[in-house]
Amino acid sequence: MSADRESVQWLHGHYQVSIVELADTCGMSEAIVRELVEYGALAPADPEAQPWMFSAEWIGRMRKAARIRADLELETEALALVLSYLERIDRLEQEIAHLGAQISAPVRRRG
Repeated sequence: MSADRESVQWLHGHYQVSIVELADTCGMSEAIVRELVEYGALAPADPEAQPWMFSAEWIGRMRKAARIRADLELETEALALVLSYLERIDRLEQEIAHLGAQISAPVRRRG
């Protein structure tokens, strides 16, 4: 199976997607995405800008949250909590990786 080259994007913090793209990519309605912003679980890059743009890093978390929402039939309020936990887990995993790299780095002796 080959991927459509035009639809493939590197998803990193510098790439942004619109609210419509985020909703479509994650299989949610734009209204749910707006509610998640209201609950503080999701943050646009610039809340004053129209249309709202989001870091592409949100796509992975939103897809996970959408699967969990569908599997557990969660309301939007509960989905907001799930997103908060997923974001916290991501931050903690990054911190663990950083600390693990510091531990495994060779110690330089001064002398």
